[in-house]
Amino acid sequence: MIPSQLPPALLDKKRELSYTLNIQQQLVAQALMFPRSNSSPHLPIYPTNIEYSQLPLMMPNAPLYGSNLAAQMFHQGMQQNTRGILQSPLLLEFHANKTRNWELRDIMNHVVEFSGDQHGSRLIQHKLESASSEEKQKVFEEIVPNNVLQLIQDIFGNYVIQKLFEHGTQVQKSRLAAAMEGHILPLSKQMYGCRVVQKAIEYILPEQQVMIVHELEPHIMECIHDANGNHVIQKIIERVSPDRLGFVYGFRGNVQSLATHTFGCRVLQRALEYLPEVITAPLIEELHASTLLLMQNQFGNYVIQFVIEHAEPQDSAIVVSKLRGRLLVMARHKFASNVCEKALTFAHPETRRQLIDEILSPRPEGAVVLSMMKDQYANYVLQSAVRIADADQRESLINQIRPQLAVLLRISNGYSKHLVSSEHFILNIRHEDPSSNIYNLEVERCLQDFSPPHSAATIA
Repeated sequence: MIPSQLPPALLDKKRELSYTLNIQQQLVAQALMFPRSNSSPHLPIYPTNIEYSQLPLMMPNAPLYGSNLAAQMFHQGMQQNTRGILQSPLLLEFHANKTRNWELRDIMNHVVEFSGDQHGSRLIQHKLESASSEEKQKVFEEIVPNNVLQLIQDIFGNYVIQKLFEHGTQVQKSRLAAAMEGHILPLSKQMYGCRVVQKAIEYILPEQQVMIVHELEPHIMECIHDANGNHVIQKIIERVSPDRLGFVYGFRGNVQSLATHTFGCRVLQRALEYLPEVITAPLIEELHASTLLLMQNQFGNYVIQFVIEHAEPQDSAIVVSKLRGRLLVMARHKFASNVCEKALTFAHPETRRQLIDEILSPRPEGAVVLSMMKDQYANYVLQSAVRIADADQRESLINQIRPQLAVLLRISNGYSKHLVSSEHFILNIRHEDPSSNIYNLEVERCLQDFSPPHSAATIA
């Protein structure tokens, strides 16, 4: 059986590989955006004449320290591992001695280096959860303020900063946030920085939340359209008081463009979920004006599904009503078919009956049920209709499906990919309701006539 979650070591390796691909594009920009300070809040014990604040961003596939310092530090006892990363003797001992019970006090004055190491970062994260106030303060002093930006952007260091936001004192959280001030936009767009900004929003005081909002307000659309920045905007909408979110009024007039954007659709859904009606009502009105278009859009369909399931009943009903007379067309569309299933599930019972009646009603061009059975998308809408229909409509649907399934299974393999799904679905309903009188031996014989190699094992 495939595990539902990868082991931590594989997850770290996956993050490291992704980081390697991304960091080449970001490194130059980061060096310009975050110049290093000339002084450190403490003097490291080892090596004695190197300040951590002068060190470049730690990366898993590049030397830990700048090339201009590498030779000097190597002669002072630093060693390179197989990937060319310079490591102190203490970190090398940490890697070699797995049986020792390492504590935070054992790595003091090396916190920054350990934070940038996969296993060292994990040690610090674990120990911070139960550390004393004194231990947390010592870790904090090694990182703040001169190494904060460095670690926020690091593949492993960012997790240490997140733990400080979770388990630090309110004063420490405020100082961490203050160290980020002036850099919120680039951090929000950075692969690891965006995670720290989100964590900060969860744990800092409202006044500092406002600082983050103010820095991003002139660049809201830029963040929304960014693969990392959109998550920060979502977190702001979730956590910051709506009366401090003036930028959301800028969504008006841009609802369609947001709904059809790969990241904008997510932000719009969070806005509809968390903001008060006085803000969301105009947004939903814009959605109503382009409902059919959005249903058929690869991203907009998710927004329409959200409205059907979570919006006020009257707004949900307006959206569902747009499917009346169009159910078959929409059911055969790759994206709109998802909306059809959602509508059948959450529509008012009377509206649902009307939609299912469209499936049952004959048409001049042929049976709707047959057309849906043969379609790669509509067949799932048909299955949803059978699953949630009232007893009388369900029986009518099955009575129409049964003879069509028998014929199609016999005459061609062209539809077998979709009919296998229908076959298993009908059998599952039979297993769920064995006392139902809508199944008979004829159905079983029809299904047995079509038996792909995997069917028996699957049904068993």
